[in-house]
Amino acid sequence: MKIVVGYDGSPAANSAISTASVLFPVAEAVVVYLCTPPFGSKGLRARLRHSARNVNELIDMVDHESEKEAERLVVTGSTLARAVGWEAEPVVKRTWAGEGLGLAQLAEELAPDVVVVGARGIGASDSKMGSVSDLVVHHATRPVLVISQHMVSTEYQALRSGPVVVGVDGSAGSDLAVKAAEQLFTDRDVLTVTVDDGDADEAVAAAHVRRFRGSGAGSTADALVAYADERKAAVVVVGSRGRSALKKVLLGSVAAATLQRTYRPVLVVPQG
Repeated sequence: MKIVVGYDGSPAANSAISTASVLFPVAEAVVVYLCTPPFGSKGLRARLRHSARNVNELIDMVDHESEKEAERLVVTGSTLARAVGWEAEPVVKRTWAGEGLGLAQLAEELAPDVVVVGARGIGASDSKMGSVSDLVVHHATRPVLVISQHMVSTEYQALRSGPVVVGVDGSAGSDLAVKAAEQLFTDRDVLTVTVDDGDADEAVAAAHVRRFRGSGAGSTADALVAYADERKAAVVVVGSRGRSALKKVLLGSVAAATLQRTYRPVLVVPQG
C-alpha cells in the first residue's frame, strides 16, 4: 500500500495520519509538505525582516530559512507516521498553485494507491468546502481519503472493524468506486447501496444490499450517510465524476454532498 499524505503540522493533519493508520496498518507513506507563497511562517518572516540589512538579503534569508523550517515540520509528520507503523518518507515541495492543487499534481506524479488529507472546521460542511481537501478531491486523479478531525468515539470505534459502504448508481464511476473499495479494504465487508427515485431497473437494484428513494444529490447523500451510520461504517465511498445511468445526477455533486453530511472518513474515487 502506497499512501501520499498532505501534511501541514495542524491537528487535522495529525489526526488524518493516526486515523488512516487504523484503516491501513501497513503502508509506505510519502508525507508531503507544500510550501506556498508567502514562504515561511509569519513569525519566521517577522524575525528575518528585522535581521536583514536590505531587501535582497531578506529575500535570500527567507528563501533559505523557510526551506529549513518546512523540512523540520515535515519530519514531525514522518515521525508520527513511523510511530503508527508506517514506513515514511518526508517530502517538501514548493508550489505557486496552492496546497490543494499542488498535492493533486504531486499525487499524479507519485501514483499512490490513495491520497490522505485531513479536514478542518467545526461543521461537516465547513470542514470540507473551500478547503485544501476540497481542492484535492476535485482535481486528484487518484482516490482521496478525507478524514475529519472532529470524529466522535463511535466513529473511531467503527474504524477497527466496521464495513465499507459504497454508494452506487449503475454508472461507470460507481463501478470504479466499488472496485477501489475492494482493492483498498481487502479485509473488510464492502456494502453497496443504490439510491434512486423508485424507477431503477430491478436487475440493477437486486445487485445491491439496499435501496433508498431520493431525488437530487442532497437526498442521495443523506440516504447514503444514514445507511453508513446504521451499519456503523468505517468508511463511506463515492465516485467523483460521471453521470448516473439511473438518474442522470452528477456523481461529483453526490460526492460533495456526502462530504458535507458526514464526519466519517470519505473515500472519493475519480472516474479517470
